[in-house]
Amino acid sequence: MGKGLVAGIIGAVIGTLLTIYTVFNVLPDSFLRQGSTEEPTKQTLVGTTAKEETVYKAVAKKAMPSVVGITTVTVQQDFFFGDTEQSGVGTGVIVDSRGYILTNAHVISSGQAKNVTVLFYDGTKEEAQVLWYDSLIDLAVIKVEKQDLDVAELGDSDGVEVGDIAIAIGNPLGLEFERSVTQGIISGLNRSIDINQYETMENLIQTDASINPGNSGGPLLDSQGKVIGINTAKIQTAEGLGFAIPIDLAKPIVKQFIEKGRFEKVVLGIQGVNVARYEQASGEDLPAETGVYVLETVSGSAAAKAGIKAGDVIIKIGKADIKSMGNLVRELYKLSPGDETTVTVDRSGKAVELNVKL
Repeated sequence: MGKGLVAGIIGAVIGTLLTIYTVFNVLPDSFLRQGSTEEPTKQTLVGTTAKEETVYKAVAKKAMPSVVGITTVTVQQDFFFGDTEQSGVGTGVIVDSRGYILTNAHVISSGQAKNVTVLFYDGTKEEAQVLWYDSLIDLAVIKVEKQDLDVAELGDSDGVEVGDIAIAIGNPLGLEFERSVTQGIISGLNRSIDINQYETMENLIQTDASINPGNSGGPLLDSQGKVIGINTAKIQTAEGLGFAIPIDLAKPIVKQFIEKGRFEKVVLGIQGVNVARYEQASGEDLPAETGVYVLETVSGSAAAKAGIKAGDVIIKIGKADIKSMGNLVRELYKLSPGDETTVTVDRSGKAVELNVKL
């Protein structure tokens, strides 16, 4: 065989190999998978549009059965027309299969709702009983008699970071848009928003996921479908700003209801007011710039036994700074009856640390 013929054969083989290499390295995976019975691996992290769609669909499927609609009827007193009934709509999250549901306090009108009805994923309805609420942190627990309910998985709001995926489920404009899903990211953490002249909601999660009044009480979810917050539309803000109450605040409350069927709140035993509000009302300039001014201690209470006095300003519980009544309430929810902690007060400009048994 001639040298020229051998060289030609070798060249053809090399050319064929190069062509095969090029095809398998240039053509998209989707083209090469055509005809294959192997199913593509599902993605759990977001990197492309396709992956994002998979995450959002998976989260919706996981969380949707544990999200409920809540309708209320509240009696309003009117000077001219007498008592009138006013209806409201919100959202809730099932936190125990025996019928315990977490929502916002303002959804059930801070306990003033005459009737509370829950609409479930399967289309059924049940009347609910209000077990507990706290307007300062805008949380409430209601209960229905229906059993074996789908329960939401509670996540870790302390581990949330800015830029994480955020998905909200709720009833934005009433039940005709029930269980609407909106998506965005975590835009900020530890936000404080003034509700009115005297009330502030603190330590909130900020998101750009769309949250409207009907979303109140619904879940803010992470990319794994875990509840990281309870949405609240009590705060009226600019477009594109939504807020949620961190789920870690609600966990001790939920745990007690699941274990005991009731919630026993830790009571410090004071009547207090924010420093700014006290200064505004009294005209007095206090040494402490922020904190809770103690108007009175209840006789025999934990505060009285610890030596907290009227005129003190509570500035710390444990290592946590206390800037307002909202701060104080949130820190107390982390404690249980019988716990011991320290309370630091500003007493005439001097910091005094006191041991308190709750």
